[in-house]
Amino acid sequence: MRNLGIIALGAALAGCASSSAEITPAYVSPLQYQPYNCQQLALEAQSVSARAASLSGTQDSQRTKDQVATGVAIVVFWPAAFLVGGDKQTAAELAQMKGQMVAIEQASIGKKCNIQFQQAKLPPA
Repeated sequence: MRNLGIIALGAALAGCASSSAEITPAYVSPLQYQPYNCQQLALEAQSVSARAASLSGTQDSQRTKDQVATGVAIVVFWPAAFLVGGDKQTAAELAQMKGQMVAIEQASIGKKCNIQFQQAKLPPA
């Protein structure tokens, strides 16, 4: 019975959602933004940034829920570990949005647009 609890705990920890800051950008070719002018690139950057911010909130919320479920599993009731599932779909879409932002930034640099891109600051380790 104890071994089953340890296995469930291991599965829970492996299935926890990543924080939004830990998700790396997926590769997106900047060539798809080649036909865009500077104004279009700025509008696209705003749109992608808004979607990425929304996804980041969803991802971080799921991470918190997973951490709570894992804590309950450890302290109170190990079968609760099976409730931890992460959210791979949100993480994949967030990685895509981050990749699009990188591609838009590269395209804007190539066109010498005066768009200011701010990188999210990571908390100190």
